[in-house]
Amino acid sequence: MTKRKATGKKKPKSKKKVAKETAKKPAKKTVKKAAGKVKKAARKPASRAAGAPRRKPSAKPKVAALPAEKQVAGGILLGQVEDYFAHVNVLALKLLAPVSVGDMIRIKGHTTDITQKVESMQIEHQPVQTASAGDSVGIKIADRARRTDVVYKI
Repeated sequence: MTKRKATGKKKPKSKKKVAKETAKKPAKKTVKKAAGKVKKAARKPASRAAGAPRRKPSAKPKVAALPAEKQVAGGILLGQVEDYFAHVNVLALKLLAPVSVGDMIRIKGHTTDITQKVESMQIEHQPVQTASAGDSVGIKIADRARRTDVVYKI
């Protein structure tokens, strides 16, 4: 018996095998694709006019949308904690209502419930006494806050 050397080359396929492989391939179904396009077109809302821009969802949290555990009766919603810096105990917040140094705030969350007076507030690393709605501020707080916590002025 003679041993065959492995050359790494594949043996070419016969014409019969090639013909069988091409015959087994299913034909493309163009009917289903066309039906899918019709369904997608039917899903568009009829209330929006063609070419009209879509409305962007509101980014600010609404009191009704907040869970009951995060709502404070009689409080003015200042916003949601955007970030918390643990090494300096400062929370970052984009205001929905004006606030000033000396106001009482309450930070309410799933595990957080802090009530304190605003003693230090900064905008762009500059200390300020008052801030209006739309300003991004940093407020020094006594304890840890989380991004999902909500801030109220009481």
